[in-house]
Order: sequence, then structure tokens, then C-alpha cells
Amino acid sequence: MVSVNDFKRGMVIKLDGELYTVIEYQHVKPARGAAFVRSKIKSIKKGSTIDKTFRGGEKVEDVKLVKQSMQYLYDEGDNLVFMDTETYEQESIPKEAIGDAIKFIKVEDVVDIAMYEGEPITIEPPASVVLLVTYAEPGVKGDTATNVLKPVTVETGAEVRVPLFINEGDYIKINTETGEYLERVKK
Repeated sequence: MVSVNDFKRGMVIKLDGELYTVIEYQHVKPARGAAFVRSKIKSIKKGSTIDKTFRGGEKVEDVKLVKQSMQYLYDEGDNLVFMDTETYEQESIPKEAIGDAIKFIKVEDVVDIAMYEGEPITIEPPASVVLLVTYAEPGVKGDTATNVLKPVTVETGAEVRVPLFINEGDYIKINTETGEYLERVKK
């Protein structure tokens, strides 16, 4: 059991026999009355998001996940196929369980897969990835006085907002948690 005061983003908990991941949480201490924790949690199986408020200090069942490094092989309809790099066993994981992280993963990338009772639950990509810009509109000359961003498409198909000086063929580093541009990288 874990206190709701110890919530962290990405933490997996069990409520009413179902697994949820914590997306957002906020500790609230009103002037009158008891403190509480307002949270947004996502069902791992259904993919639905709910808002839930807990009393301060309330206990919920935490879930111990086993992490296993696996290599992304290919897309198979509604599933993605990953391979254990040691035993060469393959696992199919539903796309909805993976969420937005798939936008930044290329074929042959190695990611950590969280397993619960032998079943894959979700993936944890690296904190940042370096991807090739495949499409970028040219920047408008003279539009550099402010911090202007433009959308570009990277090799995985994801769209990222970057500064005007980024062009097609550049490699950029992206934060996988927020989807934000970090820096241009020389390859």
C-alpha cells in the first residue's frame, strides 16, 4: 500500500481490481477542512482517463512492475511487436497500452517494457531520442526577434514544434515525455 501523498507521474496503482497509471496529481490544502489529492488517472486496459479525488493520506494499492528491455520490431495492425534481446521471444503489445510514447520510437530501438504478472502493460522509452527531420517548412526571413516555433515532421511521423533555423535533414533531440524539442544534434 502507498499513500496518495506519494503519487508520482507514471506511477501504476490498483483501484477496484483494475490497473491505472497516474497522469497528473495535485496536493490541495484548503483554508478549512482536510487536505486532499486531486488526480487524473488512466486505465491501462481501457485507455480511458478519469479524474479522482482522494483524501489526504489515503492508501491505495501500488503495483510492482518488472521492467524488461525489449527491441521494437514492427507494427502489426492494432499491436506492436517487441523482442527480448536475450531470449529472442516476441511479445505483442496493444497500441493503446503504449500511448503517445510510440510517436518517438523507431524500428530496432530498445525500450523498457513494464510487465505485471507476466503480461506487458506499457513501455518506457528513453528520456530523449534523436530523430531525423523529414519535412520542414522554410523559416521566414526576419522573423527571429521573438521565440517563434514552426511544426516539423520527424522520421517516425510525429510532429514537433522547433525553432525556425531547423531544416529538413537535421537531427534533433526530443524529450519523449513532453514531446518538446531540446536541441539540434550533429550526426
